[in-house]
Amino acid sequence: MKNLSKILFATASLFSSLSYSAEIHSDLSSIAAKKILIITSNRLDMGDTEKHDARNNLWEVAPPFHVFNSHGIEVDFVSPKGGKVEFMMDPLGISSYAIKYEGFLDKTAATMSPNSINPNDYWGVYIGGGYGPLFDVASNKKLQHIIRDIYESGGIVGAGGHGAGAFANVKLSNNTFLVKGKKVAGFPNSTEVSKSWAKQGTLLPFMVEEQLNKNGALAQNKQTLTDKHQVVIDERIVSTMFLPSAALVAKEMILLHDNKLVPVEL
Repeated sequence: MKNLSKILFATASLFSSLSYSAEIHSDLSSIAAKKILIITSNRLDMGDTEKHDARNNLWEVAPPFHVFNSHGIEVDFVSPKGGKVEFMMDPLGISSYAIKYEGFLDKTAATMSPNSINPNDYWGVYIGGGYGPLFDVASNKKLQHIIRDIYESGGIVGAGGHGAGAFANVKLSNNTFLVKGKKVAGFPNSTEVSKSWAKQGTLLPFMVEEQLNKNGALAQNKQTLTDKHQVVIDERIVSTMFLPSAALVAKEMILLHDNKLVPVEL
């Protein structure tokens, strides 16, 4: 009888263990099945008489899209108004590949509207540069709430160039800024004031580095970083100052996400 009891106990324990493992696997599969959201801008110009270009920067959106796509991660695009979004820069390298073979322009010709987005569907959100996001994403309450909700559910926020300005104003549920106390790399003031693209920044609603610092971030710049193309990771914010590293932001987001999915041995 003692042996029979031991066998029954061992069998019950095995089924319990298998059931628990199945639950863990199911949870992990559910997390892994979540998608990435890329936020883009509908703006074409800065609203000035000379129509300074404010379109999305192709080189800061298409390469990250390619990285996510090549890792088997489904990508959705959203913009403040939905529909087609426009890009500056000629398609080169990875951007050309994403356009020709990965349906990049098909997706960006039909971006979703904020009201159609369920933040629970995404493990991360990425925003590239171009000046547009400073004009319409940073001031769109629905998109700001989507970024907040993804982050507060354990998600990752990534940005390249001016994209960091898109979430500089995001407030968490406790009314503190998302970026408060975190190192964030965004397009730096020193570069902005030296370029004619936005008349040395005078056409912008705000400058990225300045706004990040205003809201409590530890904004990184060419003085604080030894490598101006460095990807900065602080908790679950992944960012870089300039476009050459946009694809690396996407990869670091994936690595950070995958690390969270490693099951703890019990």
